[in-house]
Amino acid sequence: MGMKITKENILKYAQKYDKDYKQKPKKTEERIKSLLKNQRYLTRKNLITIGDWKAPRARRHYSNRKNSDQRVRKVSKFSFSAKNEKSRVESLDLLSGVGYPIASTILHFAFPNKYPIMDFRVIRTLSWQKPSTYSFNFWQCYCEKIKAISNKYNLPIRTVDKALWKYDELNSGRRKTCGQKK
Repeated sequence: MGMKITKENILKYAQKYDKDYKQKPKKTEERIKSLLKNQRYLTRKNLITIGDWKAPRARRHYSNRKNSDQRVRKVSKFSFSAKNEKSRVESLDLLSGVGYPIASTILHFAFPNKYPIMDFRVIRTLSWQKPSTYSFNFWQCYCEKIKAISNKYNLPIRTVDKALWKYDELNSGRRKTCGQKK
């Protein structure tokens, strides 16, 4: 069972997230968001920084030499200027090792008030089934859900992201699975 989504719970779990992740991850997030306010493309180094922030275990995929600085700049510049949502997110998949979770992180850092960061922990907190492969339709539904919660409680998208993520981190080990006693 997922979190009871109330403004109080969102603020409580977002605060717990901030307390636990106040150092390097927060500084990295703030630095990249600040950079992308004016620089409307990523460099290879920026991509690796975002990838390390989101999914450090997958580093060998997104730090791949196929992601040359020129390629990363070209693809991200296209993505950030795309008028079509599908083109915006799916163009980032042209980069090696970048699927929907990292693409959503890139888009969130470039457009923090528009896109949430997609994560399996948030999916579980919403009591949704994680798809075997992500699709544009799933991503779009995910974005709409997080934005709806954000709008309902007049809270930033990132506050909702952090709260739902933290709830799962704190509660996923307490869930029973078939045949397990707690």
